[in-house]
Amino acid sequence: MSRQCLALDLIDDPVLIAEYERLHQQIWPQISAHLRQHGVLDMQIWRLGTRLFMVMDTAPDFNAEAFARAGASDPRVQEWETLMWRFQQPTPWTRPGEKWASMSQIFSLHHSP
Repeated sequence: MSRQCLALDLIDDPVLIAEYERLHQQIWPQISAHLRQHGVLDMQIWRLGTRLFMVMDTAPDFNAEAFARAGASDPRVQEWETLMWRFQQPTPWTRPGEKWASMSQIFSLHHSP
């Protein structure tokens, strides 16, 4: 298993944030099926203010590029992503053309003396 941690910001609007959270209480079945089909074992999204933090645990054979290509060619995934982008915006550190930005691990108790 591999773990990826990513960040994204929400638009600072309480009404939009509430709607974003409501939509994530019961994501579309096609979206959860797509995630599982491509090796996502678990996904959690945490929020502090407008900052989102995603923890994604993936199978050992997970291929991020293949996952992205599959999502780009799936109309229902694209519909979900378009809907989500109404609420989201890149962090100040996100590279152009990216949405969720990879975070760097700086500490692990598991690897600590």
